[in-house]
Amino acid sequence: MRKIRTVTEVARNFARYLDRVAFHGEGFVLVRGGRPVAELRPVPTGLRLAELPGLVQSLPRLSAEEAAAFERDWLAARGELPAPGTPWGS
Repeated sequence: MRKIRTVTEVARNFARYLDRVAFHGEGFVLVRGGRPVAELRPVPTGLRLAELPGLVQSLPRLSAEEAAAFERDWLAARGELPAPGTPWGS
């Protein structure tokens, strides 16, 4: 949720507000004369969806033996789980 602050308040305490954005992830809508004029918020981080194929291709690959061992372990772990029920209990 964005907090509303005046431009004057943020200008007088800019470093403090910048720290709140950078270290606490807070966001602020800046108003002048009662009207919103700007937004101070964290920059989004992470990858873009278009970068996903390259990321997947860069992941290490399992050998055939490693893949078979993984499958065995996964099936064994899955077999130890209780059978799924229905959300309404019938």
